[in-house]
Amino acid sequence: MTKNFSMASFVAGVMFGALLAGAWFFSDDLSLLTPESSSLSTPGAQNSIPKSGAISVGNQPAGDSVVIESVTVPPPGVWVAVREVNGDELGNVLGAARVTGPRSEVSISLLRATEPGRTYAVQLYRDDASGPFDPATYSVYVDFDTSARVVAYFTTTE
Repeated sequence: MTKNFSMASFVAGVMFGALLAGAWFFSDDLSLLTPESSSLSTPGAQNSIPKSGAISVGNQPAGDSVVIESVTVPPPGVWVAVREVNGDELGNVLGAARVTGPRSEVSISLLRATEPGRTYAVQLYRDDASGPFDPATYSVYVDFDTSARVVAYFTTTE
């Protein structure tokens, strides 16, 4: 009986320890358990996303390409996607380019030109090297300093 009791106690202890470790691991950031939403949640929420040094983009003329001032991510790099902004939500991806490390003056060709006077977003996605860009497949890149997704906004001019 002592042999069976010891084995059962050991198994129960391991299970209890795994449960405690899991609770501790997920207690700091419960957002890991919820699916990501592309909603910006409130009007003017563009400013509520912490600024990241990972990407910089300025306002620019409307056209069929967007120039990113700088991308400062470590290798193996990221996908940089230009997205429409529809109200409080990020909309369609207009174009994307793969960046393999820190770079400046990155030009992204768009499938559809930007329009004057509108706001657009540039969002970073992790690159898993599985082929062409697919926003449904790639996960959003998270800044290590802010623990937030990396999104930068810009407005187009005439």
